[in-house]
Parts: sequence; structure tokens; C-alpha cells
Amino acid sequence: MKFQIEDITVYFPYDNIYPEQYSYMLDLKRALDAKGHCLLEMPTGTGKTIALLSLITSYVLSKPNSPLKLLYCTRTVHEMEKTLAELKLLHEYQLQHLGPAARLMALGLSSRKNLCVNQRVLAGENRDSVDAGCRKLTASWVRAIAAENESVARCEFFEDYERAGSAAVLPPGVYTLQDLRAFGKEKGWCPYFLARHMVQFANVVVYSYQYLLDPKVAGIISKEMQKESVVVFDEAHNIDNVCIEALSVSVRRQTVEGARRNLNRMRQEIDKFKATDAGRLRAEYNRLVEGLALRGDLPATDAWLANPALPDDILKEAVPGNIRRAEHFIHVLRRLVQYFEGRLDTEEVVNEGLVGFVSSVLNHAGIDQKTLKFCYDRLHSLMMTLEITDTDEFLHIQTICDFATLVGTYARGFSIIIEPYDERMPHIPDPVLQLCCNDASLAIKPVFERFQSVVITSGTLSPIDLYPRLLNFNPVISRSFKMSLTRDCICPMVLTRGSDQLPISTKFDMRSDLGVVRNYGRLLLEMASVVPDGIVCFFVSYSYMDGIVNSWNENGILKDIMQHKLVFIETQDVVETTLALDNYRKACDCGRGAIFFSVAR
Repeated sequence: MKFQIEDITVYFPYDNIYPEQYSYMLDLKRALDAKGHCLLEMPTGTGKTIALLSLITSYVLSKPNSPLKLLYCTRTVHEMEKTLAELKLLHEYQLQHLGPAARLMALGLSSRKNLCVNQRVLAGENRDSVDAGCRKLTASWVRAIAAENESVARCEFFEDYERAGSAAVLPPGVYTLQDLRAFGKEKGWCPYFLARHMVQFANVVVYSYQYLLDPKVAGIISKEMQKESVVVFDEAHNIDNVCIEALSVSVRRQTVEGARRNLNRMRQEIDKFKATDAGRLRAEYNRLVEGLALRGDLPATDAWLANPALPDDILKEAVPGNIRRAEHFIHVLRRLVQYFEGRLDTEEVVNEGLVGFVSSVLNHAGIDQKTLKFCYDRLHSLMMTLEITDTDEFLHIQTICDFATLVGTYARGFSIIIEPYDERMPHIPDPVLQLCCNDASLAIKPVFERFQSVVITSGTLSPIDLYPRLLNFNPVISRSFKMSLTRDCICPMVLTRGSDQLPISTKFDMRSDLGVVRNYGRLLLEMASVVPDGIVCFFVSYSYMDGIVNSWNENGILKDIMQHKLVFIETQDVVETTLALDNYRKACDCGRGAIFFSVAR
């Protein structure tokens, strides 16, 4: 259907529209007109995604002289593919009404693991292994050697993409990740680097939160995105957690041991270069005297990860003299690793501020704040100089330098927490040194400052007035919409007593009572025996859910429940939860029935 919202003609690919969708579009349009940020909450299942896409693409079509770019951020690859499928349907509808004038370029961008078509590279076990496998075939120094020695392996897809030069482009259209892989196979081009190249020309880009919120990734992928962009964070009810995790780092004993192995390997490589190509190390030293600004000129195949700290002025400073020489830098890192090992040797929980921690590093390891600040960039420079391609083997020393750079850059908004064991298994020593970001606004601040409009939306943003304080921004529109129902289909019932007439409640002072736990289990068992298809069981927190499920498992209630329905559990891992939710739906659709344990937000 086609309709007007003020001065905008909206192209909507369905015959009917919910009242809340229209109201949602109206507020979104006013936020775009004001060139400001907005918070919009609309219940799941009311067509929020298609309302967003229809309004924003129609808004762009109505203003051809001031083109806007849409950066649509999702949490998972599954959500990305669903969004692109909806956009493809919408684009076909717009082409029917407007013809060639409605053409646009839209694509999804994900990691090499999701886009690579080289089977040898895809044999890697995880994302880091696939990234390293790609670098082993595409790094500039590997290709230079391969040009002289045909026995050196190269990626034929990347080589064909490079040979195509300016002709390696995508025709207008909407491309899912599967479409990109199919196009890459057909042309013989690398889909990953093709997508990376086309991002700057695309009207709509759909990718992960981390591509904008994690400074290590955003500094490589999103640094050239235009200011005249609309950024949408969909399903953003836990965006504060994503921001905090992007700037938090954990170091364990395995990290320290792995970092030592990494340093030994790098020392061997330095000695080898001294014997065979000392000029390369001297050239790196001279460059470090001038600063690290050269990073922006690296080929896309050589770029690793950007600096984890947010300020860009770190690249304009000269590297401290005590870490310019490669062997000196390795010695500094050895002292830092030894310091971390000593701090992990504790039997009590420690909570420390950044200023005190930096002072402790200086007193015990002799490393000052400025040196810590440059650790990550200095490591990146050294790995480029040593021509290291198996970056997945160096994740431990990368974590150490990531930690050091954040500690050296910030004075507020973080805490250092050292825990000697996991509270779930207190009898097993498993010390962890955590740099915990306490301020979610730090990671998202550059996004608010850089882009014209940022839309934060989800089915659950309650209480909605909390998010501006959490993320430290002033929305021009903040609105919560209700679902319109054609009939009374919700029947609430409050239970205060169990079948044995004992009171039941999740109040803090009652929730751990064995009688309450048992009564809730029996209630769920009775419901599972008579309710068809699906049941969703909400808990007040993840820890409470873990405790209750363990209790039900020990007293046999969980086994009895599973006689009637399958049980799926939400975890704090987004991918696991998405998979559990999909299987829950399948179990309900096929008639087996299921129960989904979830955390109320």
C-alpha cells in the first residue's frame, strides 16, 4: 500500500498496517526531520522492522538532493538475514511503483567466516582461525613472495577480485550474505572484500552492533561512514551491556601463559629479522619516531584491529622511546605479563580504581601510563613488521595489550576487579583479572556525536526514560507504543498460594525457600500437562533461574516436566538464545510442545 505521512509518500509492501506502525513511522519521521536521536519501543510481532525500513527508504526517495545512508545494526547473523529479506521484499514493491528511480544498493556485512567461499580457509574451527587463514593467503607480503614463487599458496578468489580492479562492483539490488557468496562464486571474486569495498557506496548496510560500538572493529570497518547517516540499533534492550562488554577485558592464567609463548615466538622472529633483514626493523623504528599515523594507509588485507581506546589523537603522538625498538618493547611486555601473573595470585576479591592500578604497575613493573597507552598500537606495528599472518595464535598477547591500552587511556568509568575463583565453583581456583567498564556511554558516545540520527528501538525498552541516562544522550523523540488487539486474548491470573496452600512469591526474602521453589515447579508441571503447544516461564534474573532449574533437576520436577514438553533455556549468549528460541518455535509448530525459560526484562 501507498500512503502519506506529512510530506512523505511511504511505500509499504503489505495491504494492511497496524495503527501502532503508523504512529511509529510518524514519530520516526519527525526525529529524522529534526536530525536528532530517538528512542522508540514497540512490542515484538507488530512489524517494527518493516515499518522502520519502509519509512527510512521512502524518506530517502523523497529527498534525492540530500541522500541519507542507513546503517542498520542487529545482534545476530540470523536477525541480519531476516532484515535483508524484508528489505528485499520492500525493494521489489518500490520498483513496481517507481521503476528504476527506486533502485538502491543494500547489503549485509559480516565476518570472513560468514562470507568466505574458499574451502581451505573455511576449514578453520572458529572466526579467529578463519581470519588468520585468510591473512595467510592475502597479506601483501605473502602475495609479493607468491608472485616470485608459484608454489606459495594464494587465494584465487581474492586474486581475481584484485585483477578485476574498478570493475569489481555489485549491481544495484539487495544482497543477503547468501546472495553475496553466490555472486562471489559466480564471478570468482572474494565476497568479503567485495562487500567491504561496496559498503562505502551502499545506501543501506546491515551489520552487527560491534561494527559501530567496538572501537577495535569500528576503527577498521566504519571509520569512513558519512555523517549524513541514520543509525538503527534494533532489539536494543541490552545495548548498555553491549557497550560495556566492548570496553571490558578479562585476563586469566591461560592468557598469561599464552602471552609468554607469543613473546617467545616474537623474540625468535626479531632475531631472525636481525640476521636477514635488519633494515626492516630500522625502518619501523624511524616511523615510530614520527608517530603511528601511517596505519590508515595499510591495505585492507593487512589491517588487523584498530586501537581499543576511543580517542583518535593517540595516533598523532610519537611512541615513547622505551618501546620503539622491538627488543625493548618485548622486554616491557614481559614485565607486564609477570605483573599480571603476580596479581592473579590472590585468595580474596579485590576491587581497585584505575589510578591506583596504574600506580601499582609503575611501582612494581616500572611501566608508566604513556607506555601502557601505546601497547596495542606498538604490538600491531611489530606484527606487521614481522609479517605475522597466524594472528589467531597471538590472541593472548593481544588481550594483554588491549587491557594495557585501555588502562593507560582512561582515568574514569572503569574498575579493576580480581576474583580468585568462579562463585559457582568456589573449590576450584580460577583467578581472573577484569577491567570492567562501568559507563555504557563511553562506547556509544562517538556514534551519537558522529552521525545525524541514531534510532534505538526494541520490543522492550522499559523503563524507557532510563536509557537516556544510561547512554548519556538527549533524544528528540522518546515514545512507547502499545500493541493493538482485535479481541481480548490476554487473561492475567495472579497466584499467591501453591497447591499445598503455602504462600508463593519471588520476593527476595521468600524466593529461595524450598517450599516456594517446589510449589512453582509443581505449578509449571500441572500447566505443562494441560496447556497445548508453548509455555514461557519468566525468572527475575539469570542467577535465580540457574538456582531454580538446578533445584528442580535435583528433586525430579524437571524430569517430570520433560515428560510433557521439551525445555529450552535462555542464556547470556545471544547466538545460543536465538538457536534455543528457533527450536522452541519448531517444537510448538510440530505439536510436541515446549517450555522456554527466560529472564523478564
